[in-house]
Amino acid sequence: MKLALTGATGFVGGRLLALALEDGHQVTALTRRSQPPREGVSWIEGALDSRQALGGLVDEVDAVIHVAGVISGSAEEFEAGNVTGTLNLLAAATAAGVRRFVHVSSLAAREPKLSNYGASKAKAEELVRSSGLDWSIVRPPAVYGPGDRETLELFKAAKLGIVPLPPAGRLSLIHADDLCRLLLALADPKAPAQQLYEADDGREGGWSHREFADALAAAQDRRALALPVPAALIRFGARVDGLIRRSGAKLTADRAAYFCHPDWTIDPARRPAEALWQPRIETRQGLEETANWYCREGWL
Repeated sequence: MKLALTGATGFVGGRLLALALEDGHQVTALTRRSQPPREGVSWIEGALDSRQALGGLVDEVDAVIHVAGVISGSAEEFEAGNVTGTLNLLAAATAAGVRRFVHVSSLAAREPKLSNYGASKAKAEELVRSSGLDWSIVRPPAVYGPGDRETLELFKAAKLGIVPLPPAGRLSLIHADDLCRLLLALADPKAPAQQLYEADDGREGGWSHREFADALAAAQDRRALALPVPAALIRFGARVDGLIRRSGAKLTADRAAYFCHPDWTIDPARRPAEALWQPRIETRQGLEETANWYCREGWL
């Protein structure tokens, strides 16, 4: 296939680009900055607010896979990046006659009142559903794998022996490569359309925070204590981080609300059919391979 891809310079999008090329697909990829030439890739410079760039991105492609999104910022930045950006891409795909549209959302879209991020992802989903295209929506849970800087901080904490986590709760996990294989399967014109999926590593009921902390430590041949952090302290930390790092804050009030929610496990009824996709990477093995990658790259 010839695929149009947003987010190709990020963590998930970068893995998706690599796997697409391994499978023999041709890719046109949106980028804000110049990229070195790469066989099989046509880089389109621009952003989701550029009609000209989006027109070039979707020209004569078989499917669009929309990975790019804003994960941290103000309500206005979420609206511009996740909502308006998705609308612009849908309009470009429609104008170009592209039917297949695969959209990467988030479990946060299930709780739109909880965070500005979740609200923006829920709005984007509604736009995709009403587009009239042959759409698929995937809501990933926590995504990990080599190259991910979000879970890196938890790996570092586990290596030191204490993993600060939100109040008691559960989460689902998925390796980036497994997620990307699902996205590629959904881009195929023979794949089901008008479906919303929640995919994970196949572990029923997900992982408790304590189990996840233990797995992070075991991946590094360590033992770690899971340290539950009260919600009020997390919210206070967000205020402090905002005062100190301002726009560069990592723990925002929006993220604090997201982190403190007790259930970020997938809905088993929304798992893809086994004939379409199955996870291949067992999480404990995947975490160990990720930790080894971090060490080789000097990140850990």
